[in-house]
Amino acid sequence: MAALRVLLPRLRGPLRPPVRCPAWRPFASGANFEYIIAEKRGKNNTVGLIQLNRPKALNALCDGLIEELNQALKTFEEDTAVGAIVLTGGDKAFAAGADIKEMQNLSFQDCYSDKFLKHWDYLTQMKKPVIAAVNGYAFGGGCELAMMCDIIYAGEKAQFAQPEILLGTIPGAGGTQRLTRAVGKSLAMEMVLTGDRITAQDAKQAGLVSKIFPVETLVEEAIQCAEKIASNSKIIVAMAKESVNAAFEMTLTEGSKLEKKLFYSTFATDDRKEGMTAFVEKRKANFKDQ
Repeated sequence: MAALRVLLPRLRGPLRPPVRCPAWRPFASGANFEYIIAEKRGKNNTVGLIQLNRPKALNALCDGLIEELNQALKTFEEDTAVGAIVLTGGDKAFAAGADIKEMQNLSFQDCYSDKFLKHWDYLTQMKKPVIAAVNGYAFGGGCELAMMCDIIYAGEKAQFAQPEILLGTIPGAGGTQRLTRAVGKSLAMEMVLTGDRITAQDAKQAGLVSKIFPVETLVEEAIQCAEKIASNSKIIVAMAKESVNAAFEMTLTEGSKLEKKLFYSTFATDDRKEGMTAFVEKRKANFKDQ
């Protein structure tokens, strides 16, 4: 939850601008963002791409950035052409944490009365899958933000940490809960109590990330995965995501019951019929999201 610029090694010289991929398409809404870049990618504009763009602060998650992120997420969620979303940062940092200057002088009353960090939860309410493409530092709130996504891809030099303990506080945006579910109690407890960071390789071995790629190809790999997801039926993808997420909230018996109900529900869709018919006829399915 915390931005750890004070704990990071001093960077010499200006930050390199983030690697930009060719043929970026402008964001459909025409929004003029200050802290993010939001654009549509893919052969058929089926992928929403959001880049955190506050490099001088290592993409520290200030209130304005989160508000812009939520606005972009909402727009992509409502865009019927978009089937999946990629969230990324820069080469040096995905996000080094929350903005310490914004929270330094907050009181308990401020946090409790205003439900501090509540608006961070919007990402977890998305029906469309979100892939985090993490290069560099994913510390504190940055790690929490990545864990709110459905899939995490990491660059070879990515690092993950929950170092709030070093600032006299604890994670407040799901760090103690999602990290424990992702990597197990022992490693999560060690990371939270010491503030130590883990590498991309350690994160993959522990189950926090699914794949590791070179820094320069990470975003394109995430976009390719998002395109593959977007080629499927959006309504069925949403059901599959709901069922997998339920595994973290329910017992095995309860989760299996929900899975069955969602499975049965697919038989009320045209896309289920089309998918099975296409399989039998040995052709590619033409899903209509119905």
